[in-house]
Amino acid sequence: MTERRRQDPRDKPTEEQVAWHHLEMEEVRQRLDANLRDGLSSEQVRQRQERYGLNRLTRQKRRSELVRFLLQFHSPLLYILLAAALVTALLQEWVDAFVVFAVVLVNAIVGYVQEAKAEKAVEALASMVRTEATVRRDGRKQRIPSAELVPGDVVLLQSGDGVPADMRLFDLRSLQIEEASLTGESVPAQKAVEPLPVDTGLGDRRNLAFAGTFVTYGQGEGVVWATGDHTEVGHIATMISEVVDLSTPLTRKIAEFSRLLLYVILGLAALTFLVGVLRGEHAAEMFMAAVALAVGAIPEGLPAAVTITLAIGVSRMARRRAIIRKMPAVETLGSTTVICSDKTGTLTENQMTVSRIWAGGQVLEVIGGGYEPHGDIRRDSRKVTPTDNPALGECLRAGLLCNDSQLVRKEGRLQVEGDPTEAALIVAAQKAGLEAKEAASRWPRADVIPFESERMFMATLHRDEQGGVIYKKGSVERVADRCDKILDAAGREVVLEPASVHAAAEEMAAQGLRVLAFARRRVPADHVRLSEKDVAGGFTLLGLQGMIDPPRAEAIRAVGDCQKAGIEVKMITGDHKGTAVAVAEQLGLRGGQGSTGRLLAVTGRELEQIPDDKLPETVERAAVFARVAPEQKLRLVRALQSRGHIVAMTGDGVNDAPALKQADIGVAMGITGTDVSKGAADMILADDNFASIEAAVEEGRNVFDNLTKFIAWTMPTNGGEGLLILLAILLGVALPALPVQFLWINMTTALLLGLMLVFEPKEQGTMARPPRDPAQPILTPALLLRILIVSLLMLAGGFALFVWEGTQGASLAESRTAVVNVIVMVETFYLLNCRSLTRPFFSLGLFTNLWVIAGVVAMIVAQLLFTYAPFMHRLFHSAPISGAAWLRIIGIGLVVFTVVELKKWLDARRSMTLS
Repeated sequence: MTERRRQDPRDKPTEEQVAWHHLEMEEVRQRLDANLRDGLSSEQVRQRQERYGLNRLTRQKRRSELVRFLLQFHSPLLYILLAAALVTALLQEWVDAFVVFAVVLVNAIVGYVQEAKAEKAVEALASMVRTEATVRRDGRKQRIPSAELVPGDVVLLQSGDGVPADMRLFDLRSLQIEEASLTGESVPAQKAVEPLPVDTGLGDRRNLAFAGTFVTYGQGEGVVWATGDHTEVGHIATMISEVVDLSTPLTRKIAEFSRLLLYVILGLAALTFLVGVLRGEHAAEMFMAAVALAVGAIPEGLPAAVTITLAIGVSRMARRRAIIRKMPAVETLGSTTVICSDKTGTLTENQMTVSRIWAGGQVLEVIGGGYEPHGDIRRDSRKVTPTDNPALGECLRAGLLCNDSQLVRKEGRLQVEGDPTEAALIVAAQKAGLEAKEAASRWPRADVIPFESERMFMATLHRDEQGGVIYKKGSVERVADRCDKILDAAGREVVLEPASVHAAAEEMAAQGLRVLAFARRRVPADHVRLSEKDVAGGFTLLGLQGMIDPPRAEAIRAVGDCQKAGIEVKMITGDHKGTAVAVAEQLGLRGGQGSTGRLLAVTGRELEQIPDDKLPETVERAAVFARVAPEQKLRLVRALQSRGHIVAMTGDGVNDAPALKQADIGVAMGITGTDVSKGAADMILADDNFASIEAAVEEGRNVFDNLTKFIAWTMPTNGGEGLLILLAILLGVALPALPVQFLWINMTTALLLGLMLVFEPKEQGTMARPPRDPAQPILTPALLLRILIVSLLMLAGGFALFVWEGTQGASLAESRTAVVNVIVMVETFYLLNCRSLTRPFFSLGLFTNLWVIAGVVAMIVAQLLFTYAPFMHRLFHSAPISGAAWLRIIGIGLVVFTVVELKKWLDARRSMTLS
C-alpha cells in the first residue's frame, strides 16, 4: 500500500523519492509488487490502470485561442498606434482610421500565426511514448499499446524497439540503447543490471532504460517503475510547460522606446493645450491643436517598419536554410552575446569516425569525417596502404569482420543500422580499399561471441584458405592482456611489449578518442564453435583504432567567426568530459583553463555542488559542460541570463527542449532534431548546419541596424511636426499644418520613404564589431543629438517658410501646402543620409538600394498630386504653390542633407582621433 501511494501520480513520485538505479533488484521487485517471471495478472493491471491512469503525458492547460490572439495587442507600441487610429476616427477621417486599424490587425494576426505552433512541443513529447510494447502478463508474452503499461509491468526489449516507459533492467544480452536525444551521449549506452551509486548521473545509469529512447542492439527485460508524466521525458515536458517565454531584446527596446515616446507626446499635447488656454484661446480649438500635435508626433509607420523588417529577415534566412518560427528571433541572434551549443549532431557530425590508428608500431592519421568513405590513411602526410603496412590491413580487416552493423543509404544520406562504433570501423576499412561484402565472402563467419558489458569484447570465427581465424575486438585491457605477440609493420609476429601498447592507448584517450584493440588467433580448419576458452589467450595484437564524433569542418569556421564577432560559444553536452574537451579544443573554443592547462570543463556532478550565487561566475569562465542533465542545462542558461547575457541555445534532442525555450532564442536542428526540440525553438536550421548560425547572427545585426536607421529617420519628422505646433501655439499664430495633413505626411513618407531603408544591404564590418550591449538603448546619445539637430532644422525651415509664404501674399492653404512639402523634402534628403549612420552617402553607391530610388520617385509623384490635384485639395485642404516656393523647399532640404553629412564626417574624425 505504501508503494502504491508513492507511485500515485498525484504525489509526483518516483525519481525524486526512490533512487531506482541504486536498489538491489529484489527490493525493486518488492517495492513495485512485481512478478519478474510471470508478470502482472490481468486484475493487477486493471487496478493499477485505475490508480495510475494511462502511460501518456498530460496535456498542459493553456490559454484559449481568443486570449492568445488578444495578447498580440498587449504592447505600448500598439497602444500608440491604436491611439492614432482613435484620434483619426474622431477627426472623421475614416479611410485613414481604417488603414491604421488594419496595420494593427495585420500585425496581431502575423504574431498569432507565427507563435501558434509553440504549443506542439508537449504534444510531440506525448507522441514519443505512443508505441507498442511486448510485455509478460499472466505468464505469457503479449503485444500491447504502450499507453496501457503500468508500474510493475515486465517489458521485453530487442533491437529496433522504442523504450515505452522508464524501467529497471534485470535480464540482458548485449543490450545497447541509443539515448542521445535524452542524455546527449553520442554512443549507444551499454546496459548492465548491477546496482549503481546513489549519486550516479542520468547519463551513467546503465541499469535503467528511459521512455523515448531506442534499442540499437541486443535484448533485455525490465520492470516499469515510472509511466506518463513521471518518466524522465515527462519531467522534461513539465519543465517546458513551466518555462516562461521571454521577450526579445528588440521587443524590450521597442517597448521602452514606445513608453518614453508615449509620455513625451502626452506631455507635449497637454502643454500645448494648457499654454493655449492660458493665452486666452478657445478650449475646443486648443484641444484640436493638441490632437494635431499628438497625430504629428506619433510614428504611425514604426510598427509596420518593425514587422516588415523582421519579415524580410525571415525571408532572407529561409533562403539560407534557416526557418524562423518567431519573427523577433532574427534580431535576437544579432544581439546574442553567448551561444550555448549541444555537441552531438550540432557541433559534431553525429557520426562516429576513426581518426587515429596504431598499427605495426606506427601512429597513422585517418583523413575525412562522417560515414561517407571520403579520405585515406596517412603517416607524416604520406598516404599509407595495407600493402605498405600489413598490420594496418589486418587491424582494419578485424574491425570489418568482427562487426554486426551495416551502413545503408536513406534519403541521400548514409545511416547506420546497428552500432555507430562499428559503422566507424567499416568506413575506416573502406578508406583503405577494403569492402565489407568482399571480406565476408572471402572470410565467411562461422560463429560469434557477442559483445557484452561484462566481457568488454566481441569475437568472431572465420574460415579462409589457411584454416580458421578468430578476430577479437574490445577494450584495450581485455584484448591486449590476452595477447603475447604483436604484428609489426612488415606483417611479422614479434614479442608484445605491453607498455608500448598502453602508452599508445593512453595518448589516444588523452585526445578524447574512444580506443578499441584488435587481435587474431589462428585455429585449425575443423574448429566450428567458439567458447570462452578459445578467446582466453594466445592472440596476436593487430593494433588500436581511436574514434570520435568529429567536429563539423564548417562548425569550426563558424565558431571562429562568432568568437571574432565577440560572441562566446559554450558547449553543453551529455558526453564524457575528456571527449567534450577534446572536441572543444578542435573547434577552437575559448575559455578559462583548468588545473591541467586544458580548457576548463565542468561536469554535471560538479554543477550540483555549486550554489546558485556562485554558478554565474563559474559559467562565465568555463567553455565546456559535460555529463549535464536537462534541468542543469536550464540552470546554466538562466545563470548566463542573470549576468545580462543574450543567450542563444542550439540543440537537437529532447533533453535540449527546456533550455531552448528558456533561452532568448532557441535554435533546433531540422534533420536530426526531435519534434520536441523544434516545437520549443524559435528558429530551425533546415540543414543542421551550425555555420548557418553565423549567417543568422549577421542577418540579425543587419535587421537591427536597419530598424535603427528607420527610427533615426522617422523621429525628426515627428519631433519637427510637434515642435511646429508647439511654437505656433506659443507665438499665437495659425497652425502651420492641419492634423489630417500630418497624417498624410506620416503615413505616406513612412510607406514610400522610410520602409525603403529595411531593404538596405548589409554594411561592411557587420561581423567585425562586438555584440551590442544589451543595456544600450536603441538610440545612442550621438543619434539623439543628430535627431535633435534635424528636428530643429525642420522646425526652422518649416516655420520660416510658413511665415515667408504668408508675407509674400500666399493664402493660408498655400502656406500650409508649402510647409507639408518642405517637411517631405527634408525627409527625402535625410533618407539619403540615413542609408548609413556612419559612412558618407556617396561611398555607398547610388544603385545599391534601388528601393530607395523607387520610393523617392513615388514620393515626388504623391506630393505633386497632393499639391496640384483638385480631389486632394478637397481631402487635405491643400493648394497649388509657385515654382519659387519649390526652389526654397529644395534649398532647405539640401541644407539639412549637407549638415548631416558634415556631422558624420566630424564624428568619424573624432572616432579616429580617440582610437
